[in-house]
Formats: sequence, structure tokens, C-alpha cells
Amino acid sequence: MQLAERHIIKSTEHRFAPIDELAFKSKNLYNSANYVIRQSFVYGWGYVNYNEMNRLMKSHQAYKAMPAKVSQQILMILDKNWKSFFEAVKAYKIDSSKFTGRPKLPKYKDKVKGRNILVYTIQAISSKQLKKGIIKLSGTEILIKTKVNPDRICQVRLVPKCDYYIVEVIYNACTERSRSEPESTVSDDKFIASIDLGLNNLVALTSNQPGFIPLLINGRPLKSINQFYNKRKAQLQSQLKGSRKSSPRIQRLTRCRHQKVDNYLHHTSRLIVDILVAGQIGTLVIGKNAQWKSEINLGKQNNQNFVGIPHNLVIEMLEYKAKLVGIKVIVQEESYTSKSSFMNLDPIPVYGHIGADGVVFSGKRIKRGLYKTSVGKLINSDINASYNILRKAIPNAFSNGIESCVVQPRRVNPLKVRAKGEGLNASYVMS
Repeated sequence: MQLAERHIIKSTEHRFAPIDELAFKSKNLYNSANYVIRQSFVYGWGYVNYNEMNRLMKSHQAYKAMPAKVSQQILMILDKNWKSFFEAVKAYKIDSSKFTGRPKLPKYKDKVKGRNILVYTIQAISSKQLKKGIIKLSGTEILIKTKVNPDRICQVRLVPKCDYYIVEVIYNACTERSRSEPESTVSDDKFIASIDLGLNNLVALTSNQPGFIPLLINGRPLKSINQFYNKRKAQLQSQLKGSRKSSPRIQRLTRCRHQKVDNYLHHTSRLIVDILVAGQIGTLVIGKNAQWKSEINLGKQNNQNFVGIPHNLVIEMLEYKAKLVGIKVIVQEESYTSKSSFMNLDPIPVYGHIGADGVVFSGKRIKRGLYKTSVGKLINSDINASYNILRKAIPNAFSNGIESCVVQPRRVNPLKVRAKGEGLNASYVMS
């Protein structure tokens, strides 16, 4: 497995200008090669693969403007984009309902504003400087300090963002693990945890482990970040003249928003994985519906809030962090899990399947955040949905009954938990 050490290069740093120049050259090569491939494909001459494109572009000015190994990586990325396009077209012809539209040819990047990623393999990095813990990119004077073991580094990527660059040091994590990370002690697969992703409650965590106290991770801080960002961005855009849509102040605002969101999600995912490891829980089920962002209909304000929360990023963070400690992750379709009653073990059909519309549920959601069972008992609706996601993914997870399941959750803010330096409190796991 590979991980990334990230360095943020702001526009005020002296390294920004040379990196920006390299990204501009990368864009030129990408567009030049893409033009050749598009012309060949559109006029019916066939697809120009990477080997042929590399031979054709070797004498091109854009190719020679960078080290050969870097130029080759750019052509490989373009080749990968085209192959993804071909695979998408095949999948579209088989079942177009999985797409919002017909896949389109890989586009050109903007001639003036466009920037493209750069990839430096280990052969394009100074080995002499690397032994000192410094990354020196071939053909440049760009120096980046790293804490990664030089023997584990695979490549370095320069990723362009709105007004900054992210330098990603990619390294092999199979034996390179930080001492602060929990060891892989998960060995019992009979205990399973489940997650329901939401808005006010970013995560509702439950488990079939007897006595496990459900956890609600507060999502309001993320809503606050997004609401401030949307409001401030609208104010700044109203001051722009002509057809301009962005400015340095808007770009700084966007960068700060992305960094705050990433920080909150990293703390959230780390807290969840630590709880699973402490409880010896070997499997994690995450609820997710296909195209849930594009087909959402919760009203204008709720739509904006829900779409603004990067739930897919939460899932990605949980997947790789869980994998590092030996926890299996299952992404489960979650239709009707909010309507079904966990206390009565109602059936949970799949949306769109035969007979799904005729299912009658014993309980109902009386208001946002509250579910009422058939006997009048009130439980948290997100906890009810989380238990149902677990039951839907693994039907026999509660084969011993649900008497030991706790339905009264605890709410936590992951930033405050870590800020106190208390570590992982056992009370979050067991009663």
C-alpha cells in the first residue's frame, strides 16, 4: 500500500514560481499530445498508444522542455485518461443508467490558465540529496525536506490547485508505519461496525458488539465552514467586474476552506479507526447510495449543505486507514435504511427492485433526527439507519439477538477530543 506525505507550496513562497513554470510546460506537452490523439481518433485513423506517442513526441519542443522521464510520465497520464474514456464508453453502452451523460473525449487544458500535474519518479530525484532527507527534483533547484525513509519513496507529484501546489511524496507503507499509528491488532471478524453518513451528524457509528455505545460525530463544524465559505465567496464575486469569476482573495478563501475540511475529516477518520482497533472490531460497513449527490432533493438549503460535505473523501480516508490496521471495509447500498425499524427488524428492500414499493414499515421518522417505533419508543434516526445498514450488509450479524444493542448515542467533536490530548477514552467504546 502507498501513502503520501504532503507539502503545501503557497503563492508567496519562492518555490512557487519554478513549480508553476513546470506545471505550465506540463500543460503544453499534455495538450500537444492530446491534439495528436484526438485528430487520429476523430478522423478514424485509430488510437495512438503510449509507445507510439512517446516516439512521436521525442523531438517536440514541449517534450524536451522537461526531463525525459517527467515527459514520459505526462504521456502515461494522458494514455490512462484515454483508456478510461474507452472503458467508460463500453460501460455506457451496456448500462447507460449508471451515467449522467455519454462519456466525452479527454479535453484540452486552458491555453493560458491551464496547469497540469507533474510526476517525478525515483530516477528523476537526486539520490545524493535524498540520503540527507532532501528531495531535489531533476533539472531544477527545488528542494523539499521529507521525513520519509528514502528507501521507501516511489515518486513525487506536483499537483496544481487554485492558488497553490501540493507536493506529494508517495512512499510504500507496507513496512513504513508511523509509531503514533495503532498496530494491526484486529483479529476478531465476528464484531462488525457500521456507519451512516449525514449532515448534522457527520457519522453515526454502531456495532453488533455487545455493549458498544453508538457514537455521533458532530457535522455542524463542517456546515459552518461551508456556510461561511459560500457567503464570503458570494460577497467577493459580487465585487468583481466584467466576466471575472475568481480573484486572489477568492483563491485564498478556497484554499483555507479545503484545508479546514481535510483537517476535520482526517481527525474524524482517525478517531473512528482508533475506536475500532480498541474494540477489536474487524469489519466496517459504510452506507452509500449511487449518485446520491446528483439526485438529492432535500430542499435548496439542505441540498447546498449536503452536497458541500465531501462524504466520498470520508469513505476514502476510512478505507486506507482501516486497511493499514487490518480492518475490512464494505461499502453498502443503503436505500430504505432510514424508514425501516431496527427494533422490529423490519425488512429492508433495495430501491427499484420488484416489490420494494409494497413494503410496509412498522415505525416512522416523526421529525428530523427522531425515529418512533411501533411501540412508541423514540430512538435517534441516524443510529437506527446505521444499525440497518449493518443488518443489510450482513443479515446474520445479529443472529444472537439485539437485546445487547445500545441505542442511546454519545456525541463527540473529533477536534476537541484530540485537542485535550487525552488519547482514546475507553468510554467511547464500551459501557
